[in-house]
Amino acid sequence: MTARTAAKRTRARVLRAAGLAGLLALATACTGDTPTAPTAVVDRGPVSSGVSASGSLVSITQQNLGFADRGQIAELFVKVGDAVRAGQPLARLDDAAARSQLASAQAKLDQQQASLGKLTGGNSVEAAQAALDSARRVLDATRGQVAATDAADASAVDRAKVQLDFDRKQLELAKRQLQKDQKACAAASASAASESQTPLLGLTKTESTSSEQATQPSAGASPTPEATDDPSCAALRTDQQAVQTAKANVVASQTALDAAEHQRDTDRAQGRVSIANAQSTVSDAQSQLDSAGNDAPADIDVQEAVVRDAENTVADAQQAVDNTVLRAPVAGTVSAINGGVGDFVAAAGGATPLAPGTDARIPAPAGSGGDAAAADSSGAFLTLNDLQTFQLVVPFEESDAAKVRPNQRVDVTVDAVPGLTSPGTVVAVAPTADQISGVVSYYATIVLTRVDPQLKDGQTAQADVLTEVVDDVLRVPAAAVRQENGRSVVSVPGPDGRPATREFTPGLAGDRFTEVRSGLDEGQQVLLPEATVEASGNGAGNGRNGG
Repeated sequence: MTARTAAKRTRARVLRAAGLAGLLALATACTGDTPTAPTAVVDRGPVSSGVSASGSLVSITQQNLGFADRGQIAELFVKVGDAVRAGQPLARLDDAAARSQLASAQAKLDQQQASLGKLTGGNSVEAAQAALDSARRVLDATRGQVAATDAADASAVDRAKVQLDFDRKQLELAKRQLQKDQKACAAASASAASESQTPLLGLTKTESTSSEQATQPSAGASPTPEATDDPSCAALRTDQQAVQTAKANVVASQTALDAAEHQRDTDRAQGRVSIANAQSTVSDAQSQLDSAGNDAPADIDVQEAVVRDAENTVADAQQAVDNTVLRAPVAGTVSAINGGVGDFVAAAGGATPLAPGTDARIPAPAGSGGDAAAADSSGAFLTLNDLQTFQLVVPFEESDAAKVRPNQRVDVTVDAVPGLTSPGTVVAVAPTADQISGVVSYYATIVLTRVDPQLKDGQTAQADVLTEVVDDVLRVPAAAVRQENGRSVVSVPGPDGRPATREFTPGLAGDRFTEVRSGLDEGQQVLLPEATVEASGNGAGNGRNGG
């Protein structure tokens, strides 16, 4: 089933509840009793909001895991053959850049909160100073990181130069030794040829001269080891091999030097950009501090929206830091690791286009028959095998899919097993959309972190993804909250027994509860909406006496 089907089921439950409330009110009117308004109590607990979609359970025996973003592997905590538990860290990428982005986002959030505090009468100067201090710390950290990188690059260049000089000297020594042995061998060959000549008796002067010329080596000819048993001749082949090896070493050293110098230049350019960005943040924070004491009018609603946007940026930056650590979504055995410390890995793209983050089959939409076609899986960084669990591949409509991210908590319910709720985790979301029954949808893969024996492959299940969760906060039932003139209010029993309106400051608006930041007290009663039948003085026309 699609997310639209799940929404219809939810609306049906709401309509049934409303119908029961109406029947209860009608029955009360018919009996002539005064209806009692239902109430609820402001309490403490979790508040969550989420999105839902339906799909089918799929048995899996393998998990292909990867990082959300590309990066360099800094630590590897497991090896092939290790048994791991759910949530255990498996590997970590270098998070220096991600933490720098988080610090920058936090500095900008502090800056925007300082502006909001100024508009609402808060300690704007102190907040602006804190934002400036944070921005300066980020600038100092960026400069330190750039300096450290430059020093490391300079050291690598120096080492490459020393190695190149050494290899060049070795080449020169090898050439000299070859030349020396060539000369010695040539001299030995000439001496041996002279001693081997004997008087040629009975020959004419012309014949003797021709014979001598025939026994002399030609001009410019290189002596060979076979010409004589002299040690210098025997060493010629070794000398020539040494020269060739030295030449190869020089070429390799020159290549290494070029690479080191290129890396140094690239890092310096990136460092200048990072420092410029950090300096820009400091400049903005300084401007906010300079203007913090002014009372210029501004639109508070606009500034609150800016703060919320900055908070989302911080949350995204924090998520990027969290994503540098790869954790096991379920228990299993490590069967493959494609990379080591120092290697660069690409961002995981999912095993198939339709089942992001996994290689299990994708249940086809209703009426299509069979499994959806799956493309060849891309190489995973780490593979877990022998996982006795299930996963759920569900399509989310595009508005809901924008809220779904890896590692979010999920509650999975199965139609065939009423009352059973299994916890799960979002593995990945497809980067591209599919048209399912005319609706633009994105597939998300959810793995169950706890398995019940009643679960079976192919069962229809609903996934409730918790997109936002806050724990242990003051909360009020969402059904009791209404909006009046842009304010969040509830009805509470008044001193005279009549409902009284109470305004409060809300936080997270969840599916069942709304967070209370101020305006209501723990244990306070609030009135819930009810279906009522107005009564007239003589009872005519109201159905009260006709029920």
